Amino acid sequence: MSVEAVVTTGIYCRPGCPARPNPGNVRRFGSAAAAEANGFRACLRCRPYRDDPVVDTAGASEHVRRAVRLVLAGALDTAGEADLAARVGVATQRLRDEFVARLGVTPRRLARSRRAHFARRLLDDTDLGAAEIAVAAGYGSVRQFERAMVQTFRAPPGALRARRRAGDRLPAVDGLRLRLPFTPPFDHAAALAYLRARAIRGVEQVAGDAYRRTVRVGGEPGVVEVVAGGPDHLVLRVDLRGRRGLAHVVARVRRIFGLDVDPRPADAVLRADPIVGPPTRLRPGLRPPGAWDPFEVGVRAIVGQQVSVAGAGTIAARLVERYGAPLPDRPADGLGALFPEPATLAGASMSGIGLTATRASAVRAFAEAVDNGKLPLDGSVALDELVAAVCGIDGLGPWTAHYLAVRLGEPDAFPSGDLGLRRAVARRTGCVVGEAELAARARAWRPWRAHAAAHLWVRG
Repeated sequence: MSVEAVVTTGIYCRPGCPARPNPGNVRRFGSAAAAEANGFRACLRCRPYRDDPVVDTAGASEHVRRAVRLVLAGALDTAGEADLAARVGVATQRLRDEFVARLGVTPRRLARSRRAHFARRLLDDTDLGAAEIAVAAGYGSVRQFERAMVQTFRAPPGALRARRRAGDRLPAVDGLRLRLPFTPPFDHAAALAYLRARAIRGVEQVAGDAYRRTVRVGGEPGVVEVVAGGPDHLVLRVDLRGRRGLAHVVARVRRIFGLDVDPRPADAVLRADPIVGPPTRLRPGLRPPGAWDPFEVGVRAIVGQQVSVAGAGTIAARLVERYGAPLPDRPADGLGALFPEPATLAGASMSGIGLTATRASAVRAFAEAVDNGKLPLDGSVALDELVAAVCGIDGLGPWTAHYLAVRLGEPDAFPSGDLGLRRAVARRTGCVVGEAELAARARAWRPWRAHAAAHLWVRG
């Protein structure tokens, strides 16, 4: 999120804040973290910390963009900048220099701002105590948490909580509840429809406007639920035994719904296209579908090769029933197991669940590649590298690779071999469309082919 800082007051605001400073006194930064690094503090009127951190990476290199995504997902919570640089394939000092030159902030400072903003939202939305918030936001101690609040927001936690507004607090009903802010527009109904059709029985469930699933966080099982909240947020309910890793839970749930994706740049390119323009204009705010666990999505994609969506769901449910770990306290609503771990499926026979021997072998090879780290699914590698790595596994090809990349959040991924996409384009053109022809047509949609695919899937 770009912010506007006022040099005469030392305050930064969201764009559109009711305050009207002299334009000559305004400086623009590509993120709240950059404004804070330059000595500005958050406006108490528009409260920019209420938004999830988004960084303007326009003009930045590929490895900087990927590093930003990793930082916002929590990569520096348990590691250093050297590890981050290694993951995106550049030298540490080069990455720091490019961050400062392009973004106005170091990777570590961006991570520090992300953590502080998350903690501040917990002070507003919940009744958690200081010790619980410190753990949930990833601080090493209550003292460190308190120091961060003073450094970032110029006040200790108690004073900040006293400033929260009447409508901020979300009562803890059947678990901790948190807001998941997004930049409108957002097509919640379309997102739920996509997830409902592909929900894995026992692991996921969509009922009404609620998406629910089992999760494993720090080795501990739990359940999360996401429901509609308001015009600019969803509401997350978390049922976990502890608070550690809560920031990572929020980041992964946001990825399911693509809440960190701004669809407007893609819509601006696609809405004039004769094929994808009509559905784009009809469904503004539609984002490509994401995933809680890329490994889970990859397995489901493999078992779905050359079978229907419903057939793939049946096989995936059998995999979970046989190899998934049951929840200690099985709820009565159908969510009773965790999706199998890569190490489990790497050594599983998978006989008798509806998979051909070739497909079962592909699942095992995929699981082994993920388990031993040869196939990174964390967004650290470029699209072409990811596709090459997936296609290097026996039994997997470009369709699986690009479908997985779409769910990982790659904006230009496009599974041109997808039958649903080909049928959707054929209906719009009146002509049978093959894979090569679809790939050729899709060049006009770059660099937003995943967004085009999302519109074609929903409206196709």
